[in-house]
Amino acid sequence: MKSSLPPSRCSRPVRVPRATRVAQRGAGLLEVMIAVLILGVGLLGIAAMQTTALRNSQSSMERSQAVVSAYAIFDAMRVNRGPALAGAYNVAMTCAVPAATATLAQSDLNQWITSMKNSLGSGVGTDTTTCGRIACANQVCQVEVQWDDSRATNNTAAALVAGGTRSVTVSGRL
Repeated sequence: MKSSLPPSRCSRPVRVPRATRVAQRGAGLLEVMIAVLILGVGLLGIAAMQTTALRNSQSSMERSQAVVSAYAIFDAMRVNRGPALAGAYNVAMTCAVPAATATLAQSDLNQWITSMKNSLGSGVGTDTTTCGRIACANQVCQVEVQWDDSRATNNTAAALVAGGTRSVTVSGRL
């Protein structure tokens, strides 16, 4: 079988004129620099997404701990139902740890606020933003927990209380 092209065209290398070779000098380096720039911008975007995910994960964990804390005081009130129905656990919004006196209700409130400050705040001695409130009437109680959630992203005015604190309210029947 013979080739349809003449042998002189198949075997001869293609020659690029000298003027074209000079004009293309450095084009490969420019392409590499643009690729590195695009890669750098992409890596910065990935780092920003990771940071946002970490902050939101922390906020979600704190929100879960606030709900667990609210249910913990509900359980303590159900164990000590008589005084709870009489209003022994009712407390206005407070950030100060109450003294643990001789009553079980005061001891439960002390442990509840201390636990919240240790899990949601920066500790009992330094935390001023983690607060709690309990209001019971006619066997229905509301427990509200506030904490500093100013680091979370996407904080809307409806979700935040003054000063960047978030609030969770849980209602239940004793």
